[in-house]
Amino acid sequence: MAENPTKALGARTPWQVTRSVWYAMFMREAISRTMADRMGWFWMIFEPVAFVGIMIGVRSFIRGDRLIMNAEFIPWLIAGLMGFTLVREGMMRGMGAVDSNKALFAYRQVQPVDPVIVRNFLEGMLRSLVFLILIVGALMLGQDMYPDNTIRVMAAWFSLWSLGLGLGLFTSVAASLVPEVGKVIRMLSLPLMLLSGVILPLNSLPHWLLEYLMLNPIPHGLETLRLGFFDNYHVVPGTSMLYFWLFTFSLIALGLVMHLRFIDRLKAS
Repeated sequence: MAENPTKALGARTPWQVTRSVWYAMFMREAISRTMADRMGWFWMIFEPVAFVGIMIGVRSFIRGDRLIMNAEFIPWLIAGLMGFTLVREGMMRGMGAVDSNKALFAYRQVQPVDPVIVRNFLEGMLRSLVFLILIVGALMLGQDMYPDNTIRVMAAWFSLWSLGLGLGLFTSVAASLVPEVGKVIRMLSLPLMLLSGVILPLNSLPHWLLEYLMLNPIPHGLETLRLGFFDNYHVVPGTSMLYFWLFTFSLIALGLVMHLRFIDRLKAS
């Protein structure tokens, strides 16, 4: 017997609903990021390339390449800048995700955590594309940018993206409930880049100071990413991906708990 066409379809599972929400929000964010401005793609690629160029110019004055063991300075710098930018943009994009999508919370299927996850996923894809373009460009210019251990590079890149997701989940709640938190985080982004060993290696610092700086998980991920490009690279003492992932998992769990705890205030604020 033919199935009755007027029969109501079965209810969708929660995962199907969530997947549909994520897909719709992803397309909305992707179009907004890449097509809202007719030069959006140009600036997306030109900005990191110009930043790397400026840092290389600064390097000619400070001679930072003399402090790096078993790695060429320009590839070392590119890996550090792109890895840090992945974390920073994940944090910054997540911080404004809730406030910029408040109109969508009128639909009960959309939760405040959804735009944070979608924005971080999109940011990871775009930064990965820019990173690949920089790698190809550096290789064409004769730089030793080909990774010695591709699996390690990919694992470290995913790890840094995960840290950005955890920071985005935390800051999206904190900055929405207390707007001053967002201003403080933006002020700290530049000092954080300097303290994470992005521009200058941390190996040259005293051991007593290095112990405190390595409480920051970002250098652990950046040093592992650089080690993937240079097998003989001398990483900063104390680098541990176990510590990195314990910190990252704890941060993601804290962010998700905060979203559950303050879900009503996030929708109403």
